Amino acid sequence: MQRTDRLFEIIQLLRRQSQPVASTNLAKQLEVSQRTIYRDIVTLQSMRVPIEGEVGVGYIMTEDYDLPPLNFDREEIEAIIVGLSLLSRTGDKALERAAKRVLSKVDTAKLPADTLSVSDWGIEGINPIIIGILRTAVAEERKVEIKYTDLSGAATRRLVLPLAITYYVRVAVLATWCELRSDFRHFRIDRITDCDLLQDTYAGTGIELRARLQKLSDRHS
Repeated sequence: MQRTDRLFEIIQLLRRQSQPVASTNLAKQLEVSQRTIYRDIVTLQSMRVPIEGEVGVGYIMTEDYDLPPLNFDREEIEAIIVGLSLLSRTGDKALERAAKRVLSKVDTAKLPADTLSVSDWGIEGINPIIIGILRTAVAEERKVEIKYTDLSGAATRRLVLPLAITYYVRVAVLATWCELRSDFRHFRIDRITDCDLLQDTYAGTGIELRARLQKLSDRHS
């Protein structure tokens, strides 16, 4: 790893922590010596990155720190703009707002704003509150109780372990482990009419369940 990349990684690691991080931990994650970490921290501090701490105690970012705009070449910028713009087709407004925040951190001066455009035609009917709850549940490995209306109009309540969300052209689908059926089940998110995020978790089993789900998918592909 080049030094500039390592400095960036140190900033990213510290930004995610609320407690001091030991130099030994940083060195292990970045696969370098502690002495290298000490030098890198001094360099970052000289660049006015708000890092405090000392040897034997650990280091912490003392305030919110925004990285300067990132620089990419023209094709990389085009890929970022098109990729992030396609989020408008998912129907997930929170992801759209996040995409705009990402673009604000990218130096797009190399590309005129009107040379690329993406149609916003795509998924409709998704409740922004429900999709937000489901993404949180997947990320935090928390169980949810959903009210689901199937194609025939029958409504049921299910206790599920949300594993992944797939955005197709016209629909978004939640992959789950359904406790009622003791099996994997998929639910169209636009047919989920209610959703409760529970305190119960399935922490530590999500990776295994997604691997099993992928094997089933590979068999049927």
